[in-house]
Amino acid sequence: MPSRAVRVVVDAHDPRALAHFWAAALEWSANSQDSDTPTVSPPDDDPAQAGQLPLTFAATTAPKTTKNRIHLDLASHSSEHQASLVSRLETLGARQIDLGQRNVTWVVMADPEGNEFCVVSHRGSVGKDPASAFGHLTPVAAIVFDCADPEAIAPRWAETTGWPALGQDDQGVWLRDLTSNGPYLDLHRVTEPTDAPLRVRIEIAPADGTGQGTEREFEDTRHPSDLR
Repeated sequence: MPSRAVRVVVDAHDPRALAHFWAAALEWSANSQDSDTPTVSPPDDDPAQAGQLPLTFAATTAPKTTKNRIHLDLASHSSEHQASLVSRLETLGARQIDLGQRNVTWVVMADPEGNEFCVVSHRGSVGKDPASAFGHLTPVAAIVFDCADPEAIAPRWAETTGWPALGQDDQGVWLRDLTSNGPYLDLHRVTEPTDAPLRVRIEIAPADGTGQGTEREFEDTRHPSDLR
C-alpha cells in the first residue's frame, strides 16, 4: 500500500515545554489537547508552507546520550536573516553548540533539551543549486538523517514517502516532494557508529489517510553498533 510521511516525532522529558519552544521557533501553533503528545503544526492557510511536516512530542524518561541521528535544518533567506534567526532562537532558549564543525555556512544549535538542529545558509547545500536550494522552503528546509549507506536506503525511503530522489554526491542522497514546499529528506553519510535509540523519528502512514501511523527508520541489517 502506498504510504507517506506525516510528521516528525521527538522524544522529550517535558513534551509541552519543548512543543512551546518549537512553536515559537517555527512560528507555528501548538495543539496541547493531548497533554502527553502535543503537536506543533504549520498554518493551514499558508501555501508557502504546504508540505511542511508537523512535530509531535512524546514523553520519555530516557536520557539523551549522543547526537541525534535525525535533525532539522531551518531555512534562512539572507545572511542578515540567518543572524537574526539565530539570535531569536537563543532568546527562546536554544544555544549554539560545537560538534567539530569548522568554516561552515550553517549554525549548529541545540533546543532546550539538547536536540541538535542547524540554521542553514540561504545559499543551500548538498549539491543542489547553491543560489536557490533553500530559498523558498520555510521554515524547515531539510530533515537530515545520518546513516552509513545513503545509496542503499534511498530507494526504500523514496518508496515509503513517495518523495523522489533528486540527486546525490559523496555526502549522501537527497529526496523531496516537488509538488509542495515541504523539506528535503537529506540522507547524510556519516562514519561515527551509534547504538542509541532514535529520539527523533519520521512517522509514516497510508497515503489514503487510513490506518495508524508508524514511526520508522530504514537501515541495513548490520548489528546496531555498526549503524551510523
